[in-house]
Amino acid sequence: MRSQESDPDKLALWIEVAGVSGSNYSYDVYFQNKSDASSDDAVIELDGVAVVIPSASIALVSGAKLDLGGEDGAGGLIIINPNSPHSDEPPLPEELLNADLSGPVAQEIIRVLQEEINPAIASHGGRADLVAVVDSVAYLQLSGGCQGCGMASVTLSQGIEVAIKEAVPEITSVRDVTDHMNGSNPYYGSSKK
Repeated sequence: MRSQESDPDKLALWIEVAGVSGSNYSYDVYFQNKSDASSDDAVIELDGVAVVIPSASIALVSGAKLDLGGEDGAGGLIIINPNSPHSDEPPLPEELLNADLSGPVAQEIIRVLQEEINPAIASHGGRADLVAVVDSVAYLQLSGGCQGCGMASVTLSQGIEVAIKEAVPEITSVRDVTDHMNGSNPYYGSSKK
């Protein structure tokens, strides 16, 4: 993307919170001269690309991750932000929000998601993340093109759940804890909305 711009070496990827869409922030993402950053802006290097977060957005994206979906970024840039405009009202029960994901079962599920599932659904701008493992149940949160997608339940039951159960026999059920009603960019529109 950057290489298609004039004078790409002077450009930085700017990411700023532009507003609110449903229960999530919306973003402006663009290339602009790195030299335009003020001393209050955050400037970081990410894989050889300067990323600028304007000062007004720093707290709102604290802890966020950038992911290039699909092979060679074909799925687009995905911002995974743990913050929301209503962070004081968690959509998930406290025991799920604070779940320990360091155990071997959780780590194997995370591996399956990172190596098998997310590369496949990234072509639709989607992503699946493990939220918790309680007894033999894995709780997942879908985001990007999967949040609000009319095919999310099929993707979960016929793709994600099958792959997780095959790799992690301790898991007997996979539950989706995504707030699909607030999906702002579903790959397939939902008929349930």
